[in-house]
Amino acid sequence: MCLPKNVQKIDILGVKVDAINLSLACQRIECWIQKHIKTYVCIAPVATIIDAQKDVKYREIVNNAGMVTPDGMPVVWIGKKLKKNKVIERTYGPDLMRDFCQLSQDKGYRHYFYGGLEDTLVKLKSNLLEQFPRLNISGLFSPPMLDIGEDESQDVLDQINAAKPDVLWVGLGSPKQDYWMVQHRNKLDVPVMIGVGAAFDFFAGTKRQAPVWIQKSGLEWLFRLCSEPKRLWRRYVLGNTLFIFLILKETITGRIFKPS
Repeated sequence: MCLPKNVQKIDILGVKVDAINLSLACQRIECWIQKHIKTYVCIAPVATIIDAQKDVKYREIVNNAGMVTPDGMPVVWIGKKLKKNKVIERTYGPDLMRDFCQLSQDKGYRHYFYGGLEDTLVKLKSNLLEQFPRLNISGLFSPPMLDIGEDESQDVLDQINAAKPDVLWVGLGSPKQDYWMVQHRNKLDVPVMIGVGAAFDFFAGTKRQAPVWIQKSGLEWLFRLCSEPKRLWRRYVLGNTLFIFLILKETITGRIFKPS
């Protein structure tokens, strides 16, 4: 539903990634809004795929999403080279947010931004409206530091529902944002929730985004590691090493595990 029938799901280490591009992703989100189909979108960089190896529940959350975007270049390369798919292109969280905000200006879709620090959200709103003057921002909320699995307060959920957003952008980072969307989707009257990781910080200018040539080369992880080594070394150094090992093992042996 809401995508051409020939759009393929690519299995990468048990994670079902949609073989899409930015244009198809925006079409799908718009279709969900118009039909008021409640769903959520997960981004799938290498880190998400590795997290899904260690946590069966998380793998189920990702695989049950309405759309799983190929967020990282290694995911795209595997889709193109190993899975022989010609459609798949990088569908990066910040780019998806940018393109759908652009599209929304003439459609009047309402956007709500949940996550990040208050100062970040103020800058995010200012920069988005400077870039997209007709963008309809129905609300913003900077949440307290909730643990994974901890319920959001009913007052906040009521506040989001009262704003009547068509899209709820969730910037908590993975896997936290994906757990949050699943945990609260039945309490929210929002057609589409999309987890976009660090996109709020990038648009707000509170974190540097890698230049486009670095993104295309597949080295954005190295750029971010150099920017935040203490926070990200485990995610990128250990995670990327494990990813390469598992992909090689799957390529040689045919499969590494049977998904639950």
